[in-house]
Amino acid sequence: MKQKVKKPKKVLIIVLAAILVLVIGIVLFAGNFLFEFAVYPDASFTMNDLTAGGSDTDLETPAEEPEYTEAQQQWVDYSKEASHWYKNQGEEIILERMSDKGASRRRGVIFRQEGHRYAILFHGYTGNAAQMAAFAKVYWDIGYTCITPDALAHGGSDGKYIGMGWLERPDVLAWINWILEKDPTAEIVLHGISMGGATVMMAAGEELPANVKCIVEDCGYSSVWDEFKLQLKYIFHMPAFPLLNAASFFCKIRAGYSFEEASAVNQLKKATVPMLFIHGEEDTFVPYEMLDVVYNACASAEKQKLSVPGASHGASSSTDPELYWTTVLDFVNKYVAPAN
Repeated sequence: MKQKVKKPKKVLIIVLAAILVLVIGIVLFAGNFLFEFAVYPDASFTMNDLTAGGSDTDLETPAEEPEYTEAQQQWVDYSKEASHWYKNQGEEIILERMSDKGASRRRGVIFRQEGHRYAILFHGYTGNAAQMAAFAKVYWDIGYTCITPDALAHGGSDGKYIGMGWLERPDVLAWINWILEKDPTAEIVLHGISMGGATVMMAAGEELPANVKCIVEDCGYSSVWDEFKLQLKYIFHMPAFPLLNAASFFCKIRAGYSFEEASAVNQLKKATVPMLFIHGEEDTFVPYEMLDVVYNACASAEKQKLSVPGASHGASSSTDPELYWTTVLDFVNKYVAPAN
């Protein structure tokens, strides 16, 4: 009998199928790694490892301490004073959050003042509430009760995965409601930096109570997809497709949201609250060009933007403190009644 010889076409199909399975496996493995690298703080290797335990607002800190202008030195001194004030004057508060997965706690620190003016201040990626000490001190000095929350999966708050502002937006509403339960006449300012800026932008698209008078966002990204696409190219020198698609898939399955849906731009299209957008002109971590993207997307009738020359990511307030805080407080004072 003649032995049957396998047809070349059949062999080719088997080889191609094996290659396809291998490629899919590699993409899925790499996608899961990227997901964990970006939003799973307990992973073996994360973005936090690249920043030496820092946060997204100090990724661009120069290796050597720069020479400060007089105004910058005053801000440095004020920040040191604020750090001491924060540690000694703050009162810890715990917000209980309920979901279909059970109870979850959010930690915040409150600094009380007389009156009905409140500022809720949201920190950046891999940071914590104390990151906002100097910001809180500025508001507190002019009569605001300040709350600095630890974001989901940051600091003392519960959570397994970082929500990049998307999962945190219901927490913004929860903190607002916590205030209103105690003071129904409260006038509230939301102020966030970097991921905190994205958080307040994403919250702006929700149905906010009239007590929220204005929102200040500082160097927030247009969407999680856009920001991770940029970092994938910058850190790993790789295109978005197919790894970012795979990472977004795992994020949807494991964390409950996709990178595509976590869009500040789409939320801002529904915004009605007055908004101030701030960005450093030398920001490369969240590119300066995103300022116009989010500003133009915002549907609020009253909005304003501030570009800070020479400022890198998260450094607008320290690069030009006078410009930053004059602009912020002039904006806020348009919408919040002065202290009695």
